[in-house]
Amino acid sequence: MMIVADVAGLVDHRRARGAGATGFVPTLGTLHAGHLSLLRRAKSENARAWVSIFLNPAQFSDPADLARYPRTLERDLDILRGAGCDLVFLPRAEEIYRDGYRYRVTENSLSLQLEGAARPGHFDGVLTVVLKLLLLMRPDRAYFGEKDFQQLELVEGLVHAFFLDTRIVRCPTLREPDGLAMSSRNRLLTPAERARAPALHRVLARSLAERLAPAETADALAREGFEVDYVADRDGRRLAAVRLGNVRLIDNVE
Repeated sequence: MMIVADVAGLVDHRRARGAGATGFVPTLGTLHAGHLSLLRRAKSENARAWVSIFLNPAQFSDPADLARYPRTLERDLDILRGAGCDLVFLPRAEEIYRDGYRYRVTENSLSLQLEGAARPGHFDGVLTVVLKLLLLMRPDRAYFGEKDFQQLELVEGLVHAFFLDTRIVRCPTLREPDGLAMSSRNRLLTPAERARAPALHRVLARSLAERLAPAETADALAREGFEVDYVADRDGRRLAAVRLGNVRLIDNVE
């Protein structure tokens, strides 16, 4: 596995790569089985699979949230080696944002709703770094999980709006045996919170089976001990964001 830590080195490797398609999986790090499912699919559909690990400061509106985000770089690299990753890109924030984040991507509709309303500026940071990474990597396909459904729709819109050649591939949410959507943030849950967290998916699934409205679903989540940010229906999905203690969890069901 090639490890590249600077933009110039990445560009050199990109220009020297041989024939065949490249699949790309962007990550914040602290990898779990959900990330590996994206990597496996990238490997199965392309000649090479590349991954980035970049804890993007621009998408964290709360500095405390960024500070407590888990970091497991050496473990992540071992996992990627074992999974057959061909190249991992580890850029520094100063290089990705060499302009000081003066230039950024802003979407003026969907990004202001739901997650965007709860986390002002979040999607500017996401879309800006995704555009930069896609321009640097020039992958044929990039793989994103459906857990972050609003983000996925915005990234698809970004690729369409800026005429990028990359195809965005939607991948199903991976879950723990008890139904909790896999997320790096799950590491921040206390044992008691971790025991309660699977109720988010259970309530969402039950709400559709029982034909509950979003407001009724929010009430059901509150009864389970969650602080509810939102429950909303969009594009054939019911999406929800809740808090347990200091940890924010999102999920959706089709």
